Amino acid sequence: MRALFMGCFLAATLSVAPGIGSADTVVSLKDPVHDDDGPGTYKYPTDPVYKPGTFDITSFAVKTRGSDVIFKVTVRSKIKDPWNSRSWDGNGFSLQFAQVYIDTDHKQGSGFCDGLPGLNVKFRKESCWEKVVLISPQGKSRLKSEVKQKAAAMKDGVVYPRVTRVKGRTLEAVVRAKDLGGRPAKGWGWQVVMQSNEGYPGRNDLLTRKVNEYAGKHRFVGGSDWNCDPQVIDILMAPGAGTEAEKEAQHRALKFRCNEADPDKSPLVELPMVYP
Repeated sequence: MRALFMGCFLAATLSVAPGIGSADTVVSLKDPVHDDDGPGTYKYPTDPVYKPGTFDITSFAVKTRGSDVIFKVTVRSKIKDPWNSRSWDGNGFSLQFAQVYIDTDHKQGSGFCDGLPGLNVKFRKESCWEKVVLISPQGKSRLKSEVKQKAAAMKDGVVYPRVTRVKGRTLEAVVRAKDLGGRPAKGWGWQVVMQSNEGYPGRNDLLTRKVNEYAGKHRFVGGSDWNCDPQVIDILMAPGAGTEAEKEAQHRALKFRCNEADPDKSPLVELPMVYP
């Protein structure tokens, strides 16, 4: 009888003890649907594996549980694994690649102001980032190899989840709070950049799929064949309520301009952070 009582007591304790069984939500943002078109002109590749809503962020949440921080990025359609990622040491999905950028100090010019290679973006001076969490189909060893080769100067800011998994329409990544520099705090800024995983990226692209001027089987369309367009399909916009106004704000934020005389000198778009 005593053993039965202790077992029930332990189960009840585990179900309510913060840091063991429960998770505290520290960030909860919404994103408008049908804005998975970058600056308003992008369309999905033509191959049927890229189903409508695959890259359309609908919500983003950050939770804490003990020494862990849990990131949740939800999209409009069920997440699938058409290329059997498990066969190449992947994480149970094939198409999405979400990069979660975090501004931990909100100081102008502090941190990294360039996005990871392949995105063709910068961050606004007041919204540069200290940490970025990679939520990728690729295993940790592939991610580390790509960062070492293509983003060595940013390696101290890159955070690799200890667990990456799929739950229905949600990508989840679990990281250690210490890898972020501490538990998420009031005043931190957040940005989720949704891209598509590219297993055979260009020499200077960190696993990102291209946006081209014309349609391709595995290329987004509606951008430029020069490196002057943001290779970004969806982002968050303040205040994170999921309104139509945020869709319009995204289109303005990602609107690009190519320098026709010298495309390599085209100004890159500058992304904002969302400060809940």
